[in-house]
Amino acid sequence: MEYLSVYITDPKLNVWHLSILTAILGLGHRQGQGRRIQVSRSKIMEMTHVNTLPTYHKYFKQLQDLGYIKYSPSYHPGYKSVVKLYKKRLSQNC
Repeated sequence: MEYLSVYITDPKLNVWHLSILTAILGLGHRQGQGRRIQVSRSKIMEMTHVNTLPTYHKYFKQLQDLGYIKYSPSYHPGYKSVVKLYKKRLSQNC
């Protein structure tokens, strides 16, 4: 919850950013993980109701650029990608 409370106060984040972050947090909760969460694009898209790849990639990349997540893709079909979550302090310039 402390991550979410930081995210919702950032005026740079819109509903799509928050939806993606909430989906990642939900997956982390299910996995019993805090910061390092295994994800799949299809699962996040399903949870967020994002229906197009360009929209998904746009907002996912913006979250990386803003410093909220670090994405480590897995190119192996048997392994999921990993997202690390970060709390960004609003006083930092990013």
